[in-house]
Amino acid sequence: MTTGVGGSSAEAELMRMSPKREGIVPISDAERLGRIDKAQRLMREQGIQALYLDVSTNLFYFTGIRLRPSERLHGAVIPANGDIVYLSPAFEEPKTRELIHFGSDIRCWEEHEDPTALVIDTMRSLGCDSGAVAVDPMTPFFTVDGLRRAGNAFSLVNGASITGACRMVKAPVEIALIQHAMNITLEVHKAAARILHEGITTTEVLAFLQQAHVRLGATLTGSGIVLFGEPTAYPHGVPYPQTLRQNDMVLIDVGAEIEGYRSDITRSYVFGEPDARQRQIWDLEKSAQLAAFAAAKIGAPCEAVDIAARSVIEAAGFGPGYATPGLPHRTGHGIGLDVHEDAYMVKGNLTPIQQGMCFSNEPMICIYGEFGVRLEDHIYMTEAGATWFTQPCHSVDDPFGTGG
Repeated sequence: MTTGVGGSSAEAELMRMSPKREGIVPISDAERLGRIDKAQRLMREQGIQALYLDVSTNLFYFTGIRLRPSERLHGAVIPANGDIVYLSPAFEEPKTRELIHFGSDIRCWEEHEDPTALVIDTMRSLGCDSGAVAVDPMTPFFTVDGLRRAGNAFSLVNGASITGACRMVKAPVEIALIQHAMNITLEVHKAAARILHEGITTTEVLAFLQQAHVRLGATLTGSGIVLFGEPTAYPHGVPYPQTLRQNDMVLIDVGAEIEGYRSDITRSYVFGEPDARQRQIWDLEKSAQLAAFAAAKIGAPCEAVDIAARSVIEAAGFGPGYATPGLPHRTGHGIGLDVHEDAYMVKGNLTPIQQGMCFSNEPMICIYGEFGVRLEDHIYMTEAGATWFTQPCHSVDDPFGTGG
């Protein structure tokens, strides 16, 4: 039996868990104001008059305000020079005032009014009569369309040149929050492996993953992915539950968040005894993951990480390219407030890897009709080079390095 898999129960594992919130340092308002200063400097360098932020993780990143997206416009305008202005439905103004961390200028619109006209009027009141306006890349099309109609004197540009440039490189306080979230998720993974038994269903494991994260003090961000047997070959799962059988491959991909910052870890292992084929593919997957890690160097293009992992897989006779059996998707994605964000480790991305970047390393091997293996850990870049948030799986026989 694979070491660290089976032998316990969901009830026993949950009873042992308690919140792990010690040492968490939230993002300060001083940090957020520094982010706004950087965004304004980038705007001036790029000849952009202002940045519109919709209800998104970008709004949270710069202001600390978290709201649910809806058809009603809520957001903020950051001018290239001057103070931030908040936008709100009039009946939500008291709530908005409670949510803001700094600044006091809130512009409101009534239910019968066009809120995108308010955005444009706000920009004009800040001295922006024409020129380029950067729009939050997460803004819904109906809002962008309204801004275009209301502000035809402006040219609307993708705000990713501002938001992405700020968010792609993480500050130490952000890395520490991601690390805390990763530590919790890895503990959940180990516990989930221990509760497995023949006959358990994927839905039962999913329920445990959610309960365990809450018990450990993390905030849920989704249900995760749990797959047994042949469905492990499908990167984002299948639309039906499975029941665990002896010697099935198991794939669990799950994450949560701490203070908005995300974790995302995948583990693959065998429930029972790995056969020769499972052992071969698992070992190949680990080799590809380690090759990707070795290619993650300051100044190297992001695509180098993908090329390194894919070369190992192709040398073993899989692929080529995105063909299956093989690696059908990019090797990694950035992580932070969103589970997928810049920068992406994919062919054609020549963005230089920089200190402070955080990204996944998950060169999955998919063999439809048999099984798949994905080992996903994340990397953060230091002055000395790549560092793991969580140590990779130990071996196919002892994935969590528990010994025995």
